[in-house]
Amino acid sequence: MLLAKTLRSSTFRLALIAIAAFGLIVAAIMAYVYFGTLAYVQSRLGEAGDHDAFARMIELAIAAVAVLLLVLSGLAAVLVTRRTVGRIEQINATSRAIMLAGLDQRIPLRGSNDEWDRVAENLNQMLDRIETLMGEVKQVSDNVAHDLRTPLTRMRGRLEKAYHTPRNSEADAALIGDTIADLDAVLGMFASITRISEIETRARTGAFRGLDLAEIAGEVVELYDAAAEQVATKLSLASDREVPVTGDRDLLFDAIANLVDNAIKHGRKGGQVTVTCRSADGGAVIAIADDGPGIPAEERDYVFKRFYRLEQSRYTPGNGLGLSLVAAVARLHGAEIALHDNAPGLTVQLSFKAALAT
Repeated sequence: MLLAKTLRSSTFRLALIAIAAFGLIVAAIMAYVYFGTLAYVQSRLGEAGDHDAFARMIELAIAAVAVLLLVLSGLAAVLVTRRTVGRIEQINATSRAIMLAGLDQRIPLRGSNDEWDRVAENLNQMLDRIETLMGEVKQVSDNVAHDLRTPLTRMRGRLEKAYHTPRNSEADAALIGDTIADLDAVLGMFASITRISEIETRARTGAFRGLDLAEIAGEVVELYDAAAEQVATKLSLASDREVPVTGDRDLLFDAIANLVDNAIKHGRKGGQVTVTCRSADGGAVIAIADDGPGIPAEERDYVFKRFYRLEQSRYTPGNGLGLSLVAAVARLHGAEIALHDNAPGLTVQLSFKAALAT
């Protein structure tokens, strides 16, 4: 089966063409040697000598060499093409298995560490990445469906109840207000998804300019001061006088605001939230620390994914998009984002590289 595919393959035909071209060159060289040798012998011995036996011997030697070269070339072409076709067939078989069964199939490696093994490794890594992305898409789809089901079910229930009860202006006004609030939440979710996608496609780099990160942090702290007081949380800012960065002011404001909002909501009531903003190594660092329960170490690699929430029942307010937006803004600005244990609590740190500082 493999031999038949080898003989029918375009690689084998190309190998035969290359061998034919090589054979013509060798034949030309051998003819030159043959006639050159005869001419040399005749010039030495003259026409009186018996050249027929010598010529036949040379012709026989040339014929033997030609047959040997032909056999060896054909054998080499078959072996090389067979190996190539065999590896290609493995890739084709794996591709067919993936189309029929799913993304869990992988191309087998031979351990030779040759170019075919490297191709197979790259394809397997690509399949791993695709499988991971497909899993994330499925998880996001499930989370979106779950997050949409709750407000839509509430809205339908209210409307159905209003449909079967007599009209009452106060009750109708309350129903309309609650329904609008649920619709705003749904629309806000889609707006967040759209904004994250826009940031990730780097569509907003045209708004970059020199900024003072300390000033932005101060505005965020001032904005959330009242929200912190409502839960008896002390919100404070420790900052250098000026911390220059290059970026989009609105996106940086939103990212810092998301982190501060999360620290207030998920930190300890009556606790402490500290925003620190410093220049460091020619760049800038901003950190938001709280003294709440924090995030388990095994969960920290997942919290920046869309719709990921530590509370798996998904009944608490929120949609799991805040940290995804922060991560997208950080990538757009070339900043590194890291989570550290604050013992107790959590510290989220954004580090801007020196290349982005003004």
